[in-house]
Amino acid sequence: MGAAPTWADRDRPQVLLLGAGDRPAVAENAEQMRAIVESHCDIQLVDFVLTDPMPADVEADFAVVLGGDGSMLRAGKLVRKLALPLLGVNLGRLGYLAPISPKELPEVLPAVCRGECQIVDHLMMRCRVFRGDEVLADETGLNEVAVLGGPPFSILDIDVYVDAELATTYSCDGLIISTPVGSTAHNLSAGGPILRNNLHAFVISPISPHTLTVRPVVDTADRVIEVVVREPNETTSAVVDGQVVCHLTKNDRVRVERSIRTFRTIEVPSQSYYRMLQEKLGWRGTIRGKRSN
Repeated sequence: MGAAPTWADRDRPQVLLLGAGDRPAVAENAEQMRAIVESHCDIQLVDFVLTDPMPADVEADFAVVLGGDGSMLRAGKLVRKLALPLLGVNLGRLGYLAPISPKELPEVLPAVCRGECQIVDHLMMRCRVFRGDEVLADETGLNEVAVLGGPPFSILDIDVYVDAELATTYSCDGLIISTPVGSTAHNLSAGGPILRNNLHAFVISPISPHTLTVRPVVDTADRVIEVVVREPNETTSAVVDGQVVCHLTKNDRVRVERSIRTFRTIEVPSQSYYRMLQEKLGWRGTIRGKRSN
């Protein structure tokens, strides 16, 4: 369950207005969206560049983010020290993290200002890459950590340890360790399961495993998962949320565990979880695309 907002007793919440101004849809709609936000909130800062770091003296109750899922990820990194919840307005394509349409904003925003919403803390993961005792990379991700083979694209033997115990060895093209939010991204494309976005669990999904018996595994996020590639290719890499963080050599260890940080979003009653799956992922449940009476 989500937490109740803290600004409901005030006349006008203090907000940040963020977005990727280099995206045509954001640039075209920015002034209109700003006018809607200003009619209900006091805007403390406008950032359509998503620069880092955020000014230290900024105070706000939440941030309104214009864009798609990429903009939400960038905005989340920008405000992570402020721990602000994000209200996403979808001006991108999928909009799984930014579910509010521009047409819905004039109705949704006043309800959010009145406190008719919930703040949901989404699980994030910490990824560290070790070479012996040296830490080569230390990154936080929202969607997934992936180990990807790279050229010459030969099959990899990947050992997976859970709480220091060898769980299995996958022969595959790569491996994805996903959060619930990320379960609808790369994990889904690789045949992994969809997890409700407020669960505290990880999904381990091999990419193109070379056996019919291999299936994705779901485990609690309290576990520590380590991945070792026995014979990496020349460009085998650890990738966090689509960004290469480290090229791997033999016996490097990729450690994934729960992050102390969370990704905070604002959810309104109209955002049914299964409605989201239907609208964003085309999950209608029938071949003909409509239910019979």
